[in-house]
Amino acid sequence: MTGRVGVMKDLVTAGAAVSLRGLRKAFGEVQAVGDVDLLIAPGEVVALLGPNGAGKTTMMEMLLGLTTPDAGQVALFGRVPARAVAEGLVGAMLQAGGFLREMTPREIVKVIAAQYPRPLKVGDALDRAGVSAFAKRRYGDLSGGQQQRVRFAAALVCDPDLLVLDEPTVAMDVRGRQEFWTAMREFTGSGRTVVFATHYLAEAQDFADRVVLMRQGAIVADGSVSQVCAAIDTRTIMARAAGEHSFALLPGVSAVKRRGDVVELHCSDSDAALRALLAEVPSACDISVTPMSLEDAFAVLTAEEKVS
Repeated sequence: MTGRVGVMKDLVTAGAAVSLRGLRKAFGEVQAVGDVDLLIAPGEVVALLGPNGAGKTTMMEMLLGLTTPDAGQVALFGRVPARAVAEGLVGAMLQAGGFLREMTPREIVKVIAAQYPRPLKVGDALDRAGVSAFAKRRYGDLSGGQQQRVRFAAALVCDPDLLVLDEPTVAMDVRGRQEFWTAMREFTGSGRTVVFATHYLAEAQDFADRVVLMRQGAIVADGSVSQVCAAIDTRTIMARAAGEHSFALLPGVSAVKRRGDVVELHCSDSDAALRALLAEVPSACDISVTPMSLEDAFAVLTAEEKVS
């Protein structure tokens, strides 16, 4: 959004946490990621959003050096991904892959810690990830949410400056997600950088400093939640209005939803729509006008383009 292009050179000079330049990756005829430029400053918490197939996971794999781009450059703190990972600057929690089912979480995290020059104490990583209570059980006997916590501990144990998370709270219940984000807030309180992909838009809205929306391998929006929502000049009018009325014909109304007597009007011009609504339906009540939510903006910005 505003100001991103102007600071690109300064971020590179200062040592961006993440620098992606002209990144491209295709699988056969499918362009998974196309000419992506993205800079993330140290200390930013960035949510990567998009529908399935938007290119989020592929971009994360290239960012971590797990997939080789067809074109473009990746730098993490001014280093190639392999070097940044080897130095313990980067921790990752990905959907793909897993651990040996016979190992305990403590054994898993201990093995991971041994790969890095300055890891956390294993017990500290287990505590921060909420794993200590089941650290001696077999990994294969754990629930999906508990296994996610073990992956989180494994990502944390290198004491990274950058944490990359792909759908980190999948399989967690509500309490588990709350505890996870509490731990993440503690982690980022010391100025760490986080990049996470999620389908839970509320997580992005509550936790991220910045959201990056992708569609068909391209970035279609980049900025704070308020900036992304403001980019779509639409507001929503909610009202209680009994009876049948031609709401779709009101000026400024682009879409209508009905749930019993409650009508939801998506408006390109909410002022004109509200005036027309009150003139058309004087009995309308319980009226509210709200800006577009992140969920609404996501639906509009990531919608598939129609082919004429």
